[in-house]
Amino acid sequence: MAESPDRRPREPERDERTGRSAAAARIQHQTHWVEQQIRVAQERGDFDDLPGFGKPLEGLGTEHDPDWWVKKLVEREQVTGVLPPALQVRKADAELDGELDRISDEGRVRTAVEEFNASVRRALYTPPVGNAPAFPVVTRQRDVDAEVVRWRERRVARREAQRALLAEQAKQDRAPSAPSPRRWWRRR
Repeated sequence: MAESPDRRPREPERDERTGRSAAAARIQHQTHWVEQQIRVAQERGDFDDLPGFGKPLEGLGTEHDPDWWVKKLVEREQVTGVLPPALQVRKADAELDGELDRISDEGRVRTAVEEFNASVRRALYTPPVGNAPAFPVVTRQRDVDAEVVRWRERRVARREAQRALLAEQAKQDRAPSAPSPRRWWRRR
């Protein structure tokens, strides 16, 4: 559809007093109003107890990371289990001895080591998903019998350390303490 020759584009409205366009005047007025609201809130103390007050902004001046919000979410919500399988197995390997030490039954220790070995095998045969980098599985399976022997040794060492500590405490309790000074008003 062609424009008619007698129609011209509309001139922006002008403020008669300043000569500026009305839109520019509205924007300037809005900016002034927002700054005034911030100033009033500061005087009331609305911004005094905010978290991070007086600290520099994190990540300011660093390269933009498009996944920043995911990383913040994982950190804030303490999400676990989103690692690639190879890294999950590495983490489980690092924590396995501590988990085994909390178990008091040899049968459950064997089961825990067998489950760990199954997770290593799963990680070996799980293909990478999407565009994520494929981390190599360098964690080895553990020998169940050798782990049970190590668990027993650690358990015996913990018990001996506990017995030595209790014996030392009992020895200190039995040791005669220094006589308390007599008060001058008490008879001997």
